Amino acid sequence: MVKVISIVNQKGGVGKTTTSINLAAALGKEGKKTLLIDLDSQGNATTGLGYNNGDFSHDIYEVMIGYCPVEEAIIKTKFKNLSLIPSTINLAGIDVEFIKSMLEEPDFKQNEQLKTRIASVKENYDYIIIDCQPSLGIPTMNALVASDSVIIPVQCEYYALDGITLLLNSIIMVQSKMNPDLKICGVLLTMLDGRTNIGLDVIEEVRKYFKSKVFNTIIPRLVRLVEAPSHGKPISDYDPTSRATLAYQNLAKEVISRNGD
Repeated sequence: MVKVISIVNQKGGVGKTTTSINLAAALGKEGKKTLLIDLDSQGNATTGLGYNNGDFSHDIYEVMIGYCPVEEAIIKTKFKNLSLIPSTINLAGIDVEFIKSMLEEPDFKQNEQLKTRIASVKENYDYIIIDCQPSLGIPTMNALVASDSVIIPVQCEYYALDGITLLLNSIIMVQSKMNPDLKICGVLLTMLDGRTNIGLDVIEEVRKYFKSKVFNTIIPRLVRLVEAPSHGKPISDYDPTSRATLAYQNLAKEVISRNGD
């Protein structure tokens, strides 16, 4: 059965998009047919896989408003077992579009549109990874309603747990009202600089807070990992021997194990 996983944290700069791209690519290399949905109007997951606005005809915004079928927005990338639904700045207008729809259609469910739109292609994949925007707005709520579980990236820096309570409250609200089966797949420690004591302190703090929910894999802070998106490649293709490549391969194996595959 397909697993839909959102990468979510309303804080920016914690490694959501980096994780979305590289986990999706690593799952593909593990033999899992994977669809990456870019649900951020900045479109960084899209450009991070080498696609720009002129390279595709449809995006996730058009899918969510019902302008085009989801099948027409899917791009089969050059990376093993990896497909993409791209995003553009158009997605920034989804709130206005959905409010308009709610006024015109009393039964319109603004937080269930993504789940409804992707239903027809779900069974074509083993995993669907959703890269969420750094906020708890309508797109992120759609992602949580559409997902089986979430991965929460937490950077190994000061104030790492700032805002986590708000995020957890949002997840609890979605569980109670819209998606009772939503689970936390795991908490991922990112951007570890092993030369500092701060990072080690954060690891201890996060593991104390989340206990067994924390993945064993920790993503290091590496220049090559930062460089990879500018070349339109996941780290596994940009630098196959990088420590980050090994880290995301290990993360993919942990995710597969936690999902019982």
